[in-house]
This record gives sequence, C-alpha cells and structure tokens, in this order.
Amino acid sequence: MMKNRELKGFFPFFADIRDKKTVVIGAGKIASRRIETMTQFCANIVVVAPEATDRVLTLAEEGWITFRQKTYDREDLFGADLVLAATNDPKLNDEIHSVCKCLGIWVNVCSDQQKCDFQFPGIVKQDEIVIGINAAGTNHKKVKKIRECVEEAFAKGEWNE
Repeated sequence: MMKNRELKGFFPFFADIRDKKTVVIGAGKIASRRIETMTQFCANIVVVAPEATDRVLTLAEEGWITFRQKTYDREDLFGADLVLAATNDPKLNDEIHSVCKCLGIWVNVCSDQQKCDFQFPGIVKQDEIVIGINAAGTNHKKVKKIRECVEEAFAKGEWNE
C-alpha cells in the first residue's frame, strides 16, 4: 500500500461469471434472493442445504440451479469459483470462509461483511444494462431506495433510446 489512508466504498467490479461455478451453502430467505439474482448472470449454480425455500426448489425444478439436499461437507466447495456462505449457523459460515480462503476461492459470508471478498449490490438490470448500487454494507435502506428510483426511471422510459 502506498499511503496509509482510510479507503471508503468498494470498487464496482463487473465480472463475467457466466461459466463460473458458484456454490451456495444454505437455501433460506437470504440465500434465495441471492440465488435468484445470480441466475441472471451465472449458468452453473450449485446449492447445498438440508432444506430449501419453495423458490429455491422451483429454480431447481426449472433447471436454473442444481440443488443438493444434504448437509454441507468440505468436498462441496471443490471446483468452485465463487462461494456464498448463507446458512443460519455462524460457526458453519466461519468454517466455509476458512476453507475458501485456504483454497483461494472468493467467498461471501452473508452474516459477516468482514468475511466477504465481494458484496451483493442492489441490482437494476434492463436488457444489457446492469447497474449495481452499493454502500459498502453500511446503509441497505439507502441502497434499496436508490435502486427503486432507478427502476422507476427505467419503467417510465426515461433512458430508452
């Protein structure tokens, strides 16, 4: 690091993850939202959990994701490019984080932003336009409000050609 200074915010890193293997451990409410978002960008999503929301089960039935109804074990992470630790067990999320760090896999721990190599922004997507809105995990309400304003502007046709 060149200068000792406080850096705020995150770099808006847009990446092509179409062919990347994304593994999600957990299939509850938060995981469901993130999985559904990921299906717009990634064709290889594997979800591992003993139980799942109806939405996750529907995504699996429709062929958008692979759902493995089982408890997590370390082998589930092998070959992954991205991992989402989205269980309701903080110790398990910590273990997943540790394994991912050892294997060099980018990980997002839903329950601890300090253990995230990447964050989920508020996303607005219309055709090829993708807008990500992020407040470095500090103000989810503000991000949601801005996302809704951008969605409304798109719905009104303000940016249509």
